[in-house]
Amino acid sequence: MTDKYTFTDVLTSEAEKKWLEFPSALYKNDPNYVRPIDQDVTKLFDKKQNKLLRKGEAVRFLLYEKNQVVGRIAAFIDPNTAKNNDQSTGGCGFFDCIDDQAAANVLFDAAKKWLKERGMEAMDGPINFGDRDNFWGCLADGFTEPLYNMPYNFPYYNKLFENYGFQNYFNQYTYRRLIYNGGLSPVVKEKAERLLRNPDYEFRMISRKNIDKFAEDFMIIYNKAWGSIPGVKKITHAHAMALLNQLKPILDTRLVYYGYYKDEPIAFFIMMQDLNQIIRKFNGKLNWFNKLRLMVDLKLFKRADRIIGRIFGIVPEHQGKGVDGGLVIAFQKVALQKNFPYKELQMNWIGDFNQPMMKVVESIGGEIYKTHITYRYLFDRNKPFKRATKG
Repeated sequence: MTDKYTFTDVLTSEAEKKWLEFPSALYKNDPNYVRPIDQDVTKLFDKKQNKLLRKGEAVRFLLYEKNQVVGRIAAFIDPNTAKNNDQSTGGCGFFDCIDDQAAANVLFDAAKKWLKERGMEAMDGPINFGDRDNFWGCLADGFTEPLYNMPYNFPYYNKLFENYGFQNYFNQYTYRRLIYNGGLSPVVKEKAERLLRNPDYEFRMISRKNIDKFAEDFMIIYNKAWGSIPGVKKITHAHAMALLNQLKPILDTRLVYYGYYKDEPIAFFIMMQDLNQIIRKFNGKLNWFNKLRLMVDLKLFKRADRIIGRIFGIVPEHQGKGVDGGLVIAFQKVALQKNFPYKELQMNWIGDFNQPMMKVVESIGGEIYKTHITYRYLFDRNKPFKRATKG
C-alpha cells in the first residue's frame, strides 16, 4: 500500500452505497456506460439470495484518496470451482478504478491477500461470484453500449491488469448478426433443410402454459451439452425452473426455441430483449415506478430492438447434424414477419476454449463484435502459466 491511498471493507449500508455508486461517477462522461440495476449486483453478496455463500466467501473493498473514492473491487471463493484447477483459484471482480497503476495495485493486493489467507494460490479476474454470463471479463475490443449485465470498462483497464501481472487465461467473444433471411453457411443450410424433412425432428417455440415441462427439458439439454465443461456445474430442475421464472415477466415467446428428436429434448436457443436499452435511464434503481416504466417501454412502446442470445445448446449426439441451422430457421420464420420489432442479435460469452461453439455461431452468420478477457494471476510467480484448454 502507498501512503497516498487507503482502503476499507464494505461493512455498512453507507459503504455499500458508495461501492455501488462509484462507477457512475467514474463513467459520467462516457455515453456508452449503463449502470446495472443495483439489486442485480447486491444479491450476489447476500447469503439469502446467493447460494454460493452457504459454503463460499466474499468481500468488497473501497479505495480512497484522502476522502474521495477512487476505486473498488470484490474478492470471492466459489467452493464449486476453486479446486478445479492446477492450483486453488479464487476470483476478483467488480473492479473499477481511476487510471493509476498504484491505485489499482492496492486493490489487487487487497484481493490477493484476502484470498491467500484462505488458501488460494491464484485469482481470476475480473469475474463474477455467480453465473458466468453476468459481470464477467475485461472489455478489450468493442467499446460500444454493453449488453444487459455484461461488463463495460475503459480501455486502460487491460493495462492495469497486465501491468500488475495478470495474464490472458481466455477470451470471451460476443458475436453479432443482423436479423435477416439467410446467414447460414451452405453446409449448415443443406444439413438443416435435410433434417427438417425428417419427421423425427421437431422445433417448438416455448409456451407459457407449459413452463414446468420446458424447465425439465432445459435441465436435460443443459446438463448433456454444458455439464461436462470444466467449471460448469450441472443444474437441477429447481434451478432450471428459477431461470425460466426469472425470464417470465419479460418473456417474448418468439425468442425461445427447443429442438426435439422423437419427442426427446435435444437442443435449445434462448434469447431475451436487451434491457440495457431501457434501464440506462433508471440510474440503477428498480423501484415500482421503474418496473412500470420497464414494462411499458418493453411491451407497449417496444423500445428494445436488440436481443441477446442468452444460451445455446445441443446435446453431443445431435451436434453436426444441422440442428443448429434448424433452430435458426425456426426463429427466422417468425423474425421475418412484419410485426417483429427486433433488428439485431448478439450472442455473448463464447470462450475461445470452446472451438465447437465458435464454429456453430459463425456458421449461423455471427461475427465477433466484442472481446472480453478473463485474466489469471498466479501467486507463485515462478510457476508456469497455462491458458484455458481449448476444446
